[in-house]
Amino acid sequence: MTRELLGEVVALAHQAGFICLATANAEGMPHITAAGSLERGAQGELLIKEWFCPGTVANLQTNSAVAVAVWDLRRDVGYQLLGHVDRIEDLAVTDGYAPQVESKHVLPQVEKQLVIHVEKILDFTLAPHCDVPAEAAAD
Repeated sequence: MTRELLGEVVALAHQAGFICLATANAEGMPHITAAGSLERGAQGELLIKEWFCPGTVANLQTNSAVAVAVWDLRRDVGYQLLGHVDRIEDLAVTDGYAPQVESKHVLPQVEKQLVIHVEKILDFTLAPHCDVPAEAAAD
């Protein structure tokens, strides 16, 4: 996988405005969440920042495998990134709880950053496609 291809993925995520992250628990039960921030790290890894729900974090504590989808529906152009989370970093913690102001729904209390080692990048489109790595499909 090339740095240029990772750059294209990050640029597309910025244009689309969100990404989808799939995790699974130890028994393989899948869970999908959306996130708004995808960046490249210094060592070539990808960084996803979000106030992840507790289910996502619990899954990653027992199963580090992830799939990330970056997709522009209008142009039907996208990528699926397969890999694993190397580490989870806490970035911010909410400062208390005000029941009179906040909704009655349980909200995530910690903003986290996932540091992801990408092993494979596949095309992701509505159009018929095969699961050939994006670099090989471009050749």
